[in-house]
Amino acid sequence: MVLFVGVTLLVLLMAYFCNTEESVQLHMDGNRVMAGRAALRDKRPGRGGMTRQQAVNLWICGGIYVILSALSACRIASGNDYWVYTSMFSLISQGRHVSSEFGFNALVRLMQYFFGTEGYSYLPIFGLFSLLTMYFFLRAIYEQGDWFLGSMFLFLMNGYYFSSFNSVRYYLVLAIALYSTKYVLRREYMKFVLWILAAATFHKSVLVVIPLYLGAHWLAGAALKRWHYALGGLLALSLVFGRDIYRYVIFKIYPYYENSMFDTVEYSLTNIGKCVGTLVLAMLCYRGVIRDNRRNRYYFFLNLGGLALYTCGAFIPEVSRVAYYLVLPQIFLIPNLLRGIGNKNIRRLLTAGTALVFAAYFALFLRSAYNVNVRLLPYLNWIFN
Repeated sequence: MVLFVGVTLLVLLMAYFCNTEESVQLHMDGNRVMAGRAALRDKRPGRGGMTRQQAVNLWICGGIYVILSALSACRIASGNDYWVYTSMFSLISQGRHVSSEFGFNALVRLMQYFFGTEGYSYLPIFGLFSLLTMYFFLRAIYEQGDWFLGSMFLFLMNGYYFSSFNSVRYYLVLAIALYSTKYVLRREYMKFVLWILAAATFHKSVLVVIPLYLGAHWLAGAALKRWHYALGGLLALSLVFGRDIYRYVIFKIYPYYENSMFDTVEYSLTNIGKCVGTLVLAMLCYRGVIRDNRRNRYYFFLNLGGLALYTCGAFIPEVSRVAYYLVLPQIFLIPNLLRGIGNKNIRRLLTAGTALVFAAYFALFLRSAYNVNVRLLPYLNWIFN
């Protein structure tokens, strides 16, 4: 636990000196990205036209990437499904049937071709997934997080990073989904769809973000009428009264979930609380931060969809597998909401309160990391253990 807390504090200290407002404006202004880069080159005739702050940002992000990806890549026996994956790797090497998608299987075979299938050959495979997952997470935060420190703080405090030690396929596609939201916001829909289709070859659950993300983006740009709210209410009610239909579709896609240990109705009060808290904060700041900002409205509707899933869709097996696609962008929305509060004293009070709440959640998360169903602690690595 000391290692996890120490790494978290070190990364946040480094993130404090990273200012990404310029890079976010550049990357989120889709049609003018190339023009912006050309303008920067003209403005700064030095190395690559890079400003001093941009150079600092790259060094900091590079350091954060090395720290986080190394901690993940060097782990051994950390994660409740670690040995499940090693068994899966063995089955793939033998050409036997596994339930994982063909993209994942192909990448595993490629790694086994170079590193073999005996002994500790599974370590490079876990290492590669760690490198890829952290790359997409960190790049998404760098390109979309107006307040880099705030987004990185929420990314770590919510346990997203440490949870990526488990379910390596899922967290890779979750990172790609977060990264791909920039293409939705830039209206580069073909690029978005292609990224999601590529991610689906590792975990097909990510396909759900195509209608969800595009729908949220449409709502963000629409002048909402009463019938829009009525339709949204009907969709929420359909989750309550049409659960048999939804379950039929889900079990056609994931038949092994039916009547399994995951086929239960459980309400995640913690995630519901986070969604409700974000919604309350958003309503307080709606006029100044959300109403005229399409990107923040997009994140707002994603959070609203996540709340609907957690409350009305609790019957969905492992509902968080779907809801995380919707609530993860909270790491961008919450910092934007806090920074948009005009009154300095209220802004500081709400920022400190939000930080304390998520720090408390992180402490509870670390406490649960020893649980046999989580098994992130004690942390072991192949260098010293």
